[in-house]
Amino acid sequence: MSTIKDLQPKAIWENFYKLTQVPRPSNHEEKARKFMMDWAKENGIEAVQDEAGNIIMRKAATPGMENRKGVILQGHLDMVPQKNEDKVHDFENDPIEAYVDGEWVRANGTTLGADNGMGVAAGMAMLTATDIPHGPLEVLITATEETGMDGANGLKPGLLKGDILLNLDSETEGELYVGCAGGIDFSGVFNYKEEAVPAGSKAFRLAVKGLKGGHSGMDINLGRGNSNKLLFRFLKTYAEALSLRVSAIQGGSLRNAIPRESFATVVIPAANEARLQAAVKEAEAIFKAELSAKEPGLTVAAEASEMPSFVIDACTQSRLTNAILACPNGPVRMIDSMPGTVETSDNLAIVQSVNGRIEVKALLRSSVETAKEALAQSIQAVFELAKADEITFEGGYPGWKPNPDSAILKEMQEIYEKMYGKTPEIMAIHAGLECGILGSKYPNWDMISFGPTLQSPHSPDERVHIASVDKFWEYLKETLKNVPVK
Repeated sequence: MSTIKDLQPKAIWENFYKLTQVPRPSNHEEKARKFMMDWAKENGIEAVQDEAGNIIMRKAATPGMENRKGVILQGHLDMVPQKNEDKVHDFENDPIEAYVDGEWVRANGTTLGADNGMGVAAGMAMLTATDIPHGPLEVLITATEETGMDGANGLKPGLLKGDILLNLDSETEGELYVGCAGGIDFSGVFNYKEEAVPAGSKAFRLAVKGLKGGHSGMDINLGRGNSNKLLFRFLKTYAEALSLRVSAIQGGSLRNAIPRESFATVVIPAANEARLQAAVKEAEAIFKAELSAKEPGLTVAAEASEMPSFVIDACTQSRLTNAILACPNGPVRMIDSMPGTVETSDNLAIVQSVNGRIEVKALLRSSVETAKEALAQSIQAVFELAKADEITFEGGYPGWKPNPDSAILKEMQEIYEKMYGKTPEIMAIHAGLECGILGSKYPNWDMISFGPTLQSPHSPDERVHIASVDKFWEYLKETLKNVPVK
């Protein structure tokens, strides 16, 4: 498992390996922050931690480079904690089991944390390097990016002195990102009554699983299935005919991850068991036929389970089912000037019942603020029609508007062409990079986002392409050598 330490460039891979050994799921980054501060002290690097949990490290310019513009290398410390159902792993205590798989590095049954461990590892490598010319350098490692961009939101103006922000959190080598979507969190709540389980019932655990999931920004345009949508489609199709009643729901786990698995504890008249299994088989065949190219591992199953103590009242079950099916999900509109790039989307991420409440959570994204607001209105209308008990939108953050006159963009384009003989792609990303928030705090910053190639972040299929890490590192070094003078 530790062979990733031997990969090149060694400076990045050794640091990344160290990060895999320190638990750092979102909202539980204390151990990782301590590790970073201890690491800085051991290496004689100036480091401070602010009130929001961000870590700022500084390194003086190399001799002869003092007149260059200051650069901030930025990444986020937390990682998305996702695992396969059969994987035993405690993200708050267990290390990530990373390993080499051909051209890729991946993890054993969990997310890898290359998002954004690779960016943090690169910043660490640059801070300890002794043979790379650069101007004044700062490394900003933000807290709790994945669940609310808490660190970026809590960063205070004036703490950082640099002029150029290089965000190291993009996921395709050879692409330079100059803009990103903004987002907002949605929550809808249905309060339910507990009713007695009908006499003569038999209980089952209904499961839709085996989907790929993925990042709700980067992968939302890939046509993958949403396990919540599929589960409730099953309920809408078969519940009435089977006299099926729902007792509990658990679908998805993170707003920014496309849901891969959804489960419902249900009861039916014992006499309907054969019909339930026939419905499961029929639904699986239909879903597989529709999603065969995207979701070859999709399964639908109903296994006998312990009898629950209650069922959700029938009215709430119906209202919830209709709301989930009617709620927009996936890409809503593409960017006209950038074919293939999503402008506006929704990820219907979580449906969870607990203690008399069913909460539905979604993450809306758009690079157009008014389009984001219009999508929010549509979702609000759906849940109002379904008579949801609570509807809230919170945690909104701005997008990052491209700057066509960016000096560092022109410099980095020329550097890439000289190094690799081709022009880098200039892109806007549908994911919610922190640049929009950071730029609102430091409007003078000239910003670019780039990184090595990652695939399927926010899912247990997450992997990073080994060769792209070397290209990314060499490109970063050359960029720092050629930063414009003040």
